[in-house]
Amino acid sequence: MNRCDIIHPLEDYRYIIDDETISRLYQDARPLYDVSVVTINSTTQGGGVAEILNSLTPLLNDIGVEFGWRVIPGSPDFFVITKKFHNGLQGEQINLTDMKKCLYQDFNSRFAKYTHIDHGCVIVHDPQPLPLISYYRKSQPWIWRCHVDLSNPNRDLWDYLKGFILRYDLVVVSHKDYIQPDLPVEQRVIHPAIDPLCPKNRPMGKKVIDRYLKKFAIPRDKPLITQVSRFDKWKDPEGVIDIFREVKKEVDCRLVLCGSIALDDPECTFVHDGCMRKIQQCGIEDDVILITSENNILVNSLQQVSDVIIQRSIREGFGLSVTEALWKGRPVVASNTGGIPLQITDGENGYLLDPEDTEGFSERVLSLLDDPRRAEEMGIKGRETVRKHFLITRLMSDYMRMIGDLTSA
Repeated sequence: MNRCDIIHPLEDYRYIIDDETISRLYQDARPLYDVSVVTINSTTQGGGVAEILNSLTPLLNDIGVEFGWRVIPGSPDFFVITKKFHNGLQGEQINLTDMKKCLYQDFNSRFAKYTHIDHGCVIVHDPQPLPLISYYRKSQPWIWRCHVDLSNPNRDLWDYLKGFILRYDLVVVSHKDYIQPDLPVEQRVIHPAIDPLCPKNRPMGKKVIDRYLKKFAIPRDKPLITQVSRFDKWKDPEGVIDIFREVKKEVDCRLVLCGSIALDDPECTFVHDGCMRKIQQCGIEDDVILITSENNILVNSLQQVSDVIIQRSIREGFGLSVTEALWKGRPVVASNTGGIPLQITDGENGYLLDPEDTEGFSERVLSLLDDPRRAEEMGIKGRETVRKHFLITRLMSDYMRMIGDLTSA
């Protein structure tokens, strides 16, 4: 087995973070040796939550924290409903019928009947498994970790979901603007993070990069502009196509839209098909490449060779694809929304713009294509921002502190 393909122990991170941090993480784990923790979400692949848990789970176990992971299986109807809930939490209108509520709660009820939870702490992610707490005799702290943008939730939906949230001991969000003043439950801000040694982010040689670009038919004959995000309307991939059309008037370049089809997001296929239609209508098929493969090494390769990375999100809980691009030392032009401004300081390590400002996006992209030295300087600063604030080792510390605060009370 290739060393890069195994689960990395904490000591493998020593060349990225200092020994003091490594030692402190082991020390922080000691009070939790007798605490078993379980985390629950709705998918093992596709999206930032699954990526975080794929790294966080083995790393916490490696340093002595018993940290388990369960996945609530969903039917197509269940995921259609929870996607509507996701959109509603981000401000979209929703027809909240009794049938939707019944199906949503029934799926959680059935999952609870064959899933034993007798752990010392329970962490539930996002709306899908939120009602689970209603179907157990509560004998430990429960934490709801919400990864979406809660700055302006649909009030009817929020009032309904709040009935479940009130049972929790702690709510964790990604930004201070997502804290809800009408929620009498303790709320805490924890920023997400990336794993610098996972296949999507680890260093790779030129031969590997070239092989994967060739495998997916991505030529390097023109400047490359890329957005890496699942095909979600909140990521506005059609808006990225509009930006590209404006840029291409000045510079002959190529656009890659690389996005996963998340198992718990039934809208992805419709958004992808809409992009295909727009590309054909605009007659730019030769210069726009759409990729739906769930391939982390491809994403890594794309981010490393792209001249500019775009993230034109309308809403964004945090934006780990921005974090990944900054870690690769690439210049990023992104929307000034959600958690993205926590990562980018406009004009220093990237550019921030209003999501609707197509002209502004295209001007910033053109400026970076015209000034490679400026692009490189921004990339260096962006990587250092991630190293200091947004790596998985910092998230490990935040989680252990959170768990310790609740279980030692």
